[in-house]
Amino acid sequence: MQNDHSSKPRGLPAATVAKVTELINYQNGAVVSREIIKMPGGNVTLFAFDKGESLTEHTSPFDALVQVLDGAADITIAGVSHRVQEGEIFLMPAHQAHALMATERYKMILTMIK
Repeated sequence: MQNDHSSKPRGLPAATVAKVTELINYQNGAVVSREIIKMPGGNVTLFAFDKGESLTEHTSPFDALVQVLDGAADITIAGVSHRVQEGEIFLMPAHQAHALMATERYKMILTMIK
């Protein structure tokens, strides 16, 4: 029987305790991402944005849940800006244009379920 590696967690060993904010580091002038889980049903990715860094407007075919770990950002959905900050969650709806701008150094978990 062949192993299906696509259904196994990536980026974090199973049954391991980790401090989520230490799994990804800021880099000056950059957006850093680290895939933690990628499975057929969805994925979980960590992001670290330096202040002023952004993701340009795009759409996704799936809802995506943002969990803010550190800092603050403005997330724009269909032209409406929403400030998110440490300790908050925000649901980005599928099929709606969205963008993100880090108003200060910013870390988040992005969970997308297909």
